[in-house]
Amino acid sequence: MNAKSIRIWTSVLLLGLVGQFAWTIENMYFNVYLYNEISTDPGYIAAMVSASAIVATITTLLMGPLSDRLGKRKVFICAGYILWGISTAAFGFITPENAARIFPAAGGAAAAAIMVVAMDCIMTFFGSTANDAAFNAYITDSFENEKRGKAEGVLAILPLISMLIIFGLFDGMTKNGQWKQFFLIFGIMVTLAGLISLFLVPESEIQAQKKSFLAQTLYGFRPSVWRSEKKLYLALVAMCIFSIAVQVFFPYLIIYMQKYLGFENYAIALGLVLIVASVVSVAGGRLIDRVGKLRFVLPAAGIMLFGLIGMYFVRNMIPVIVAGIVMMSGYMLVTAALNAEIRDCTPADKAGHFQGVRMVFSVMIPMIIGPAIGAAVIRGSALTYEELGEIKTVPTPAIFLAAAVTLLLVLVPIFLMKERKEKC
Repeated sequence: MNAKSIRIWTSVLLLGLVGQFAWTIENMYFNVYLYNEISTDPGYIAAMVSASAIVATITTLLMGPLSDRLGKRKVFICAGYILWGISTAAFGFITPENAARIFPAAGGAAAAAIMVVAMDCIMTFFGSTANDAAFNAYITDSFENEKRGKAEGVLAILPLISMLIIFGLFDGMTKNGQWKQFFLIFGIMVTLAGLISLFLVPESEIQAQKKSFLAQTLYGFRPSVWRSEKKLYLALVAMCIFSIAVQVFFPYLIIYMQKYLGFENYAIALGLVLIVASVVSVAGGRLIDRVGKLRFVLPAAGIMLFGLIGMYFVRNMIPVIVAGIVMMSGYMLVTAALNAEIRDCTPADKAGHFQGVRMVFSVMIPMIIGPAIGAAVIRGSALTYEELGEIKTVPTPAIFLAAAVTLLLVLVPIFLMKERKEKC
């Protein structure tokens, strides 16, 4: 491995892991913070996830083609990470008391909930610029087709490592109400990663494109492109369905373990699940390249489906850990295989053009539909508890069953892809 390859891999691991710290906090802890400290209405969580997904998609649609047009990724990565960290740190200052001071005419909890949603959108703009638009295109630029399964296998475990580190080392801060310090620590980490990347990241070797910016932005939505890249769009549809299934339960997972299962030490269960699932994902990454990305998807989805059904039935710590390992292993393997297939099918000179399209299918649509399904299932269960005179709703195992049913729909685009014999 030459010096440039070492810099690329180091950059990918550093920015990938630190970026996952920020996304883990957004996808899991903003929800917990909103639920525990501000409002237990699941509608606020669904609204926050949906708004963030829309902002992420629009941002990537604009910034991905812009990085193609300028022929540069590094400036978007570095500046984006720096500002991403600053906006993450700002969350600790959003409380009902501070919101009531700023908006005295409004209720403190309602105003704080709206502020959390708004700040999440600001944080998402910087994060999507840095990570979804520039960093993802950078990975496509930097790895050849035959090495992408390995790269995706490594990248797929970073969310798990991120969750493992946060749950194992920092979750106690949230239980003790040290939210300001919690957000500040990770905000500083992300900003430092942006500063380090100024010196670490080698610029992508891509040609600046002088076509109309509007044409570049809308390129992936043209019917002619859909017709010429059918396999890519089928892969994106498969990713969309899979991601909807994940978002049915994922935003409510910690709350479910806390409030329904009553696990005081849920971080232990999550830690064991993530360690084993990470090992499975790394081993699977090598197998993906050998077996073939598309052939690997259905067995991996079957593993996840089995785990979701298991999560619906289990209640005690050990069975939950076992079912969680199966579920999260399948989740990581499907993620790696589908992402590698999407990268293979993406035209080499238009990686930035398609990042926004990828976000529509893998983030925006799933994060609007999935949490809404989860919220509807939670409300439909009618399970509540009273705390300080307030009635609070509780996630139930039905969210895993709803996710399993949704996941079955991924069979349709996968079979359609298999019918198309041409390679990407």
